[in-house]
Amino acid sequence: MSSHFRVKPSKVSSMIGMIAGFLFVIIGIAFVSQIGAFGIVWTVLAIIITGYHALNVFSKDGVSTYQAEVDHDDDNHVTSNQDYESKIRQLHRLKEDHIITDEEYQKKKAELLDRKW
Repeated sequence: MSSHFRVKPSKVSSMIGMIAGFLFVIIGIAFVSQIGAFGIVWTVLAIIITGYHALNVFSKDGVSTYQAEVDHDDDNHVTSNQDYESKIRQLHRLKEDHIITDEEYQKKKAELLDRKW
């Protein structure tokens, strides 16, 4: 089973983009008469960029940059033997580095081995 997630910029990056876009709109409006068609294109693009980021800042949903698909099984178990092996090896390294105790190691190892293969 897989889930689809929409990924959008963070509120902070959208706020920065909105402020920068607003400044570009001001520049475009101030100089549009001096630079002609390019000034109009500049201003329109700056308005679009500002609007995009403002929507992400002020809206709960916002506009996603892209979509991600995450595969997972129904029971949220480790799904392959290699996953089990890597998790147990990682757990063993934690024990060897004295990050976890022998008791914690045995308990977690038992939990991993009790999961559905």
